[in-house]
Amino acid sequence: QVQLVESGGGLVQAGNSLRLSCAASGRTFSIYHMGWFRQGAGKEREFVAGISGSGERTALADSVKGRFTISRDNAKNTVYLQMNILKPEDTAVYYCAARRSLWSVSTTPEAYEYWGQGTQVTVSS
Repeated sequence: QVQLVESGGGLVQAGNSLRLSCAASGRTFSIYHMGWFRQGAGKEREFVAGISGSGERTALADSVKGRFTISRDNAKNTVYLQMNILKPEDTAVYYCAARRSLWSVSTTPEAYEYWGQGTQVTVSS
């Protein structure tokens, strides 16, 4: 069982930055691929970024490439989402997710076993 707790959300103006953190419980954090998803009001949950257990492989949604970066610190059981040049359309609840995998980073929510409670990100224009 893995418990995930997100933090770092808030209200920012367009063009500014935020860094989200997701702290995971357990001693085997490095075997889990981690993902960030978001869900805007009235929208389906969508993939934002993912990272393999070692951190060697990452994936980003086209809508955030060049602006967002995903990273992880396995010693701290934490995954990060650095969000730069934020836009109003980035407004959503952001969720951290985990899955046990040795293969490619998945972009589908159904592939992930564990989820955090979410953190709200609001970008004003």
